[in-house]
Amino acid sequence: MKRTAIQGYSGSFHEQAARLFYSSMGDAGIMNADLQIVECDTFDGLYDALRDNRADAAVMAIENTVSGGLLPNFELLRRHDVKIKGEVFLRIQQNLMALPGQRIEDIKEVRTHYMAINQTRPFFASYPHIRLVESEDTAKSAADIAAGRLLGVGAVASVLAAELYGLEILQASIETYKQNFTRFLIMDDSLSVPRDRITKASLCFTLPHKTGSLAQILTILSFYDMNLTRIQSLPIPGREWQYFFYVDVKFGSYQRYCQAIAAVRPLMEDLDVLGEYAAAI
Repeated sequence: MKRTAIQGYSGSFHEQAARLFYSSMGDAGIMNADLQIVECDTFDGLYDALRDNRADAAVMAIENTVSGGLLPNFELLRRHDVKIKGEVFLRIQQNLMALPGQRIEDIKEVRTHYMAINQTRPFFASYPHIRLVESEDTAKSAADIAAGRLLGVGAVASVLAAELYGLEILQASIETYKQNFTRFLIMDDSLSVPRDRITKASLCFTLPHKTGSLAQILTILSFYDMNLTRIQSLPIPGREWQYFFYVDVKFGSYQRYCQAIAAVRPLMEDLDVLGEYAAAI
């Protein structure tokens, strides 16, 4: 039984991502009973669960193709000495659901997370009689409807949430942008990724505050055939106009990657390898 910490509630997209990742690792049973979800109120709580041995692994969203990066989560990666061991991309499909036997015309109120509201507003524009109410979590909205047997109230959540809480999907895939994917990171110390399968790395570093320092780093990474798939900067508290740089690189040769790291390390004030793992795509 793998105890896996997620931010949110059972039936959330975090749980879907966890089950998708571990099933792709060849653990078919993980899709069913072999994955025990540890619910956490916050992303900080994921690390608390790992530290307190309440969880063996954690799954954390890091970026979305529509809304961009979850900036506070980059800081969590830097602050905690827990390495990234994998990633998974999940298509976010938002579904309108309610207690069985109801129609959309019966629904007067829909509860869901504010991000789900933002992703589905055009759909609800065709149903002006429905009031949209923000809640703390998509899956919890579904759970509350089931627990309270609330008629006339709907939720926007995942297919998994509908299955877990016995709700009926009134309209599937109501999100505006169908190519809406969230990237989730996997923290699991029990996973040992063979070197020949490592094709991606997440790095955090700072640079001297001088002209051309970042350009020099990027030039070297390019020379060693590193494909820069993401770069994110966040200010360093107490150091004016200086930044932490968070970088994801993909590569075909682990040896070339090691050579690239050796070449750029002397040019950096600090370098933290946040994880080395197999790229999901």
